[in-house]
Amino acid sequence: MISVLLVGNGNVAAHLHTAFLNAPAINVTHISSRDLEIIPQADITIIAVSDDAIAEVSSKIKNHFVVHTSGSVAMNGLKNTTRKGVFYMLQTFSIDKIVDFSEVPFCLESENENDYNLLEKLAKSIGKKMYAINSEQRKTIHLAAVFVNNFTNHLYKIGNDICRENNVPFEILQPLIKETASKIEELSPKKAQTGPAIRNDKKTIKNHLNLLDKKQQKIYKIFTKSIQNGDKL
Repeated sequence: MISVLLVGNGNVAAHLHTAFLNAPAINVTHISSRDLEIIPQADITIIAVSDDAIAEVSSKIKNHFVVHTSGSVAMNGLKNTTRKGVFYMLQTFSIDKIVDFSEVPFCLESENENDYNLLEKLAKSIGKKMYAINSEQRKTIHLAAVFVNNFTNHLYKIGNDICRENNVPFEILQPLIKETASKIEELSPKKAQTGPAIRNDKKTIKNHLNLLDKKQQKIYKIFTKSIQNGDKL
């Protein structure tokens, strides 16, 4: 049995709490980051708070082994005086969307082998995919994730706006979105690229730009140029 203290009240903490409650080998206690007067002891204390709060919250925790869940904060961003580690899950978490942890990559880091083995055992209690990732590697993974997830979702938002403004159901694009995502399981993103930019279809590009507002035109031009120049802007 592994005892876990989970600190935080955001999406990541909520999903982890639910997963650990359903894991027979885990005994989890969940507290808010604002409720640190009395801190229960645990084998692993997981700080699932915003990046800016990691240093402050960790400095108040005296438990032996403290880890954070951030993709962009180095392990030494923890300011506890005891053992440190990272328990980063490479996934997007929304409060109303169930997460299948068996499909989530766990990026693990610790100061020693024994602590890594403990983190790996904890990850295996709810998941299947574990990777030993150091702080520098994790920063680059998090950066890449921003492009493929956050920026891509923003493009979905723009596509949804265009559909709504022209009385077209956004759901009509969902099969295309799914095919685009599944295609790169077989092809490299470069080989999977299609569309007017890669074809240098100037007439279509011009027609598209005439349908967009100035902010959308700027984004369209940046992506078109990037595709045509092989990412060399």
